Amino acid sequence: MARTHRIALIPGDGIGVETVASACIVLDALAPLAGFGIEWTEYLWGCDHYVRTGAMMDDDALDRLAESDAIFLGAVGRPDVPDHISLWGLLIPIRRRFDQYVCLRPARLLTGIASPLAEGRGSVDLVIVRENSEGEYSEVGGRFHHGQPSELAVQESIFTRRGVERIAHYAFELARTRDGRVVSATKSNGIVHTLPFWDDVVEEVAAGYSDVEYAKYHVDALAALLILDPGRFDVIVGSNLFGDILSDVSAALAGSIGIAPSGNIDPSGTYPSMFEPVHGSAPDIVGKGIANPLGQLWSGVLMLEHLGEAEAAAQLMAAIEGVVVDGVLTPDLGGTMRTSDVTRAVIDRLGG
Repeated sequence: MARTHRIALIPGDGIGVETVASACIVLDALAPLAGFGIEWTEYLWGCDHYVRTGAMMDDDALDRLAESDAIFLGAVGRPDVPDHISLWGLLIPIRRRFDQYVCLRPARLLTGIASPLAEGRGSVDLVIVRENSEGEYSEVGGRFHHGQPSELAVQESIFTRRGVERIAHYAFELARTRDGRVVSATKSNGIVHTLPFWDDVVEEVAAGYSDVEYAKYHVDALAALLILDPGRFDVIVGSNLFGDILSDVSAALAGSIGIAPSGNIDPSGTYPSMFEPVHGSAPDIVGKGIANPLGQLWSGVLMLEHLGEAEAAAQLMAAIEGVVVDGVLTPDLGGTMRTSDVTRAVIDRLGG
């Protein structure tokens, strides 16, 4: 009997619905060719659900998601729903309930895509490893004296030894499978408690990986160097906030945030991991049929790799690279193709 993967599907909002539909068509075409099955369970959660019900997802959502092997998520967001509501009502509860402490965000400039930032500056082939469960994205703090001249807000960052150690180990282990270089993003000259602590713990971990080249950079200088000399970087490990920002810089280096994938990963496999594109819900192009599905498809590659379908993942990545070389590009990449054109071209490349 063919192996079957149970995938929880959350299309999300805006173009998320469109790119998820494209990716599902492609994955359903690939699965029988690669000898496995996919059992989709769709959940219509997100901002539209919030507007209807006052909650981003159902009360028992996390229990239902726990029954899946992985979660495949589309873009989430809607102009009339504040971003902190959509983030803290859906993504962060999923990441934390399922201990998805790694946010994996690869960036590679594919042949056939022009990057306004990387042109003439060498290759772009790096991975951001973002700590995904603590750091600056903390609920500790609050706002006081609302609406008064003395109003203030306090936001506490939370860094634990366990949290920093495990994300550092992940980064160094990943570097061993790549070019063997790790850079840590810090700002320990100005943030005097949490980031010196981060530096100390990462350096302790680095001492156990003598075969991996290690360096640290202040995050502002690192952002500049990413643009000026992207080829010097292989694996970049950063806190929740720094990793988030740097991964968008790396997506721009790769030509468009529309192709950028991500995986929210529990490396232990105890809980389902979640895979989503980095781009937003793009309400300005909803329904026009021009959303770029490559970020969603590349997230599907990460999902297949995580599920142990390495050969299928490689096939899908090769198909993505092939259609880009062929010039089958949506407008965000300077092309004229529609979402459906890209979808069909990827399937044709797979032989489906």
